Amino acid sequence: MISVYIKMILISMLPIFELRGSIPYGYFSGINIFVAFILSVIFNTLASFLLFVFLEFMNHFLLKIPIYKKFFDKISERSINKVKPKFEKYEYLGLMIFVAIPLPATGAITGTLGAWLLRLDIKKSLIFIFLGVFIAGIIVSIVSVYGGIFAKLFLK
Repeated sequence: MISVYIKMILISMLPIFELRGSIPYGYFSGINIFVAFILSVIFNTLASFLLFVFLEFMNHFLLKIPIYKKFFDKISERSINKVKPKFEKYEYLGLMIFVAIPLPATGAITGTLGAWLLRLDIKKSLIFIFLGVFIAGIIVSIVSVYGGIFAKLFLK
């Protein structure tokens, strides 16, 4: 049987769920909130790093396929010409805020995809993605603890 810790770690690395799923899962499965927070932040950030590496590795090989190259060049050009000018005002701070908002379609994985498409510096991006993940982890932890207390008090 897979331990609760392994399940929580895997959830933290999955797109869509990430911290928003792993911290509450861990906490409500009996894991200390601080342990759930630390493990979720570490492994969610690790997933972001691995995605950067995977994207660079796969893109290098896929660019040799003409139809992929044409599609990628179109997406990349559109991202750089339309999105990057709006993003440049806030750059990495904007990336951190985007990752920190614990809502669907935001988070480390989406932030990583955006940073990669916009050709942002990987090291800087990872630092700001980590900061965003850390902030999101704090928010989700607080909501999990106080939401659990609220549920126990009022939903009996």
